Amino acid sequence: MFAEASPKTFELLQRLQQFFDLHIYPNEARHHREMNAFRHQGNAWQVSPLVEELKPLARAAGLWNMFLPHEYQGIPGISNLDYAPLCELMGRVSWSGEVFNCSAPDTGNMETIERYGTSDQKSQWLDPLLAGEMRSGFLMTEPAVASSDATNIQCTIERDGDEYVINGRKWFSSGAGNPNCKIFIVMGKTDTNAPLHGQQSMVLVPRDLPGVSVLRHLSVFGYDDAPHGHMEVLLDNVRVPVENILLGEGRGFEIAQGRLGPGRIHHCMRSIGAAERALEMMCDRLRARIAFGRPLAEQSVWHERIAESRCLIDQARLLTLNAAHKMDTLGNKAARAEIAMIKVVAPNMACRVVDWAIQAHGAAGVSQDFWLAEAYAHQRTVRIVDGPDEVHRNAIAKLELAKSATRIKTL
Repeated sequence: MFAEASPKTFELLQRLQQFFDLHIYPNEARHHREMNAFRHQGNAWQVSPLVEELKPLARAAGLWNMFLPHEYQGIPGISNLDYAPLCELMGRVSWSGEVFNCSAPDTGNMETIERYGTSDQKSQWLDPLLAGEMRSGFLMTEPAVASSDATNIQCTIERDGDEYVINGRKWFSSGAGNPNCKIFIVMGKTDTNAPLHGQQSMVLVPRDLPGVSVLRHLSVFGYDDAPHGHMEVLLDNVRVPVENILLGEGRGFEIAQGRLGPGRIHHCMRSIGAAERALEMMCDRLRARIAFGRPLAEQSVWHERIAESRCLIDQARLLTLNAAHKMDTLGNKAARAEIAMIKVVAPNMACRVVDWAIQAHGAAGVSQDFWLAEAYAHQRTVRIVDGPDEVHRNAIAKLELAKSATRIKTL
């Protein structure tokens, strides 16, 4: 059912692949040099000149804002199923998404504002984001509590006349390091006396407001992921107009579920792309290296790993496409089991394939000379972002047990 891309996707994928061959792959070394130069200057949080050069080319090629699920002001929408192979390709080069205005957390934030925002919120924040004129951050996780349970969040959003006053400390706030980041979506509690899942709200917070302090960047396995980064942010008596609330008080948990579903499947699509590239690198290395008198590619242990990698990648892809199809046809809520399953399967699969690729490269695989160490760090992190494995396994198990209970009642 999902083996062949739709004609629309096939045409977009052909153009995107050509763009990668002409502009992305040949410039990977340049991007690496640019960011390293910024680090050596003492400030990694600068916009890549290369990325800014490529953005107009991507727009001219019609490869811009390809992620939107619904048509918006003339920008065509695309289904999750159609977006999957495009997002997979972008997963092969970690910085490529921004070239096409398809990078996290902006895609999730734009979808959130498009889906839940007012017309004024859309004109003020969504339109500039879609135009690539600014970047955004998403502030949910907190250092003081287990944020995998969103009901633990301690950040407060208190009404004071025509304003909300926000106090809290967030961290691993992705996107907040980018100098073009202008807006945060912040999750906090507006009513601690409401039912457990009705206490949270989401509010739009301009980055330049008094009381907003980006305290530090947080490394991920030693990588800074500049320029977007993962930052610790202090919100100290930050005041925003009440009009900045998204959807209304007490709707934050609902918004989170609507936002994180697409975000999770996008992560999984990118993980599959990373795994595909790792498998290619593994095979190329094994064919090129001689050990104990014969190519590594002729040794049976590597046959096992290559075959297992292909099986794992294709299984994860089909599971992801099935989740995308269900999201498109029945909605995110109906697809919650499938989304949870792919969020467990895809990054674990990618970690395993990348790990084998590192092993095939020997010591070089963990060095800066190859992409694999960075890829492993990122894929291992994906097992935590947007909910750790344990949370998703728990959700899957509960749904299965509910099925069992229903069967028993009908006997």
